[in-house]
Amino acid sequence: MDQSGKTFLCISNFFKGNAFLIALKKQGNRVFLITSEKLKDQPWAFEYIDDVFYMPGQDLDWDLDLLMKGVGGLMKNHKIESIIALDDYDVEKATYLRENLRIPGMGQTTGRFFRDKLAMRIKAQDSGIKVPPFSPLFNDEDINQYADHIPAPWVLKPRSEASAHGIIKVENKESLWENIHKLGDNRLYYLVEQFKPGDVYHADGLMLDGKNIFCSVSKYLSTPMEISQGGGIFRSANLKYGSEDEKKIKKANAEIMKAFGMKSGATHTEFIKSKEDGEIYFLETSSRVGGAHLAEMVEAATGVNLWAEWAKIEDSLAKNTKYTLPKVSKNYAGILLTLSKYEHPDLSSFDDEEVYFRVPLEYHAGLIVKSKNQNRVMELLDSYAVRISDEFSTVANAPEVKKFH
Repeated sequence: MDQSGKTFLCISNFFKGNAFLIALKKQGNRVFLITSEKLKDQPWAFEYIDDVFYMPGQDLDWDLDLLMKGVGGLMKNHKIESIIALDDYDVEKATYLRENLRIPGMGQTTGRFFRDKLAMRIKAQDSGIKVPPFSPLFNDEDINQYADHIPAPWVLKPRSEASAHGIIKVENKESLWENIHKLGDNRLYYLVEQFKPGDVYHADGLMLDGKNIFCSVSKYLSTPMEISQGGGIFRSANLKYGSEDEKKIKKANAEIMKAFGMKSGATHTEFIKSKEDGEIYFLETSSRVGGAHLAEMVEAATGVNLWAEWAKIEDSLAKNTKYTLPKVSKNYAGILLTLSKYEHPDLSSFDDEEVYFRVPLEYHAGLIVKSKNQNRVMELLDSYAVRISDEFSTVANAPEVKKFH
């Protein structure tokens, strides 16, 4: 490691972020990874990681006291300059460690805006950003007020699930209360929100010193909620450059980042364009790279690898050097992904020259296509969806569907 190299501690509860770890190491840094014991056998980029530490438990069951003592032990011989959370569930762990060990970066208060859907909504609303009408589930009278004044249907949402998993759609007040009673004491960890039919968009961005330096806007052609609740094919494609929707969403995204105090790193934010009034409403955000191989789709469209550029941003911050975004290209790209009945589906018959990437997930069939021509991308996504559905698709029971990290 060169003398200017820094020591980074990366935390991931999910097998992801190899491109980040590789890019960090290539910048001459020392890279440590903390992950779950259950991910020991995953193909991590071990040759680019100086040491890996395994924690018992998964997702939210890590013992934070044990984690802190472990990191404290590591700090006796290593000066950790930066702690990075690679997935949603790791944000709390990273903010907890930064606060306790006084390491620069996002603290627990800002971290909540990127993890807690209730904190997000209140902050967005307070900042004058449109959100679908919502209510916490703390107070019975407030819930009755809400149900009497906001037209159904509504959705009950976990405040900190990293996906559409756990969302319950209800059509009337009686069903709302029935589900709240079923939640018992866990109601504290949920909110109720008006279900707005409309198109869902995602903005995938990079931030540096509080500025949006890159943002790619795409539209889900079938939403993660539809998929996790009913199987089917997950699809997304980037929007026409310079289109009205793209401009509006970029503007809304910049407003969110400013309001939430996001300084530097990768972001993935979702918006809905309401069918009723055509307005853009904020849904949720996260301080990470979007899951479900959206990073590869963004790279196909723009030439920007979100993981690698995020690593270079963190590197430049730790070393106090200038970061420069690579040249951004303007192609069109789309992804389709579905659960497959085969462990390793053979996708070789999808052989158009526009095929950019085949998703290497077991029991999934997925492709990314890329073209200069947006219509061609849409045409391929439509025809491939029919073929993939016929040849590979299967529907798992909702609880078995893993979240699209």
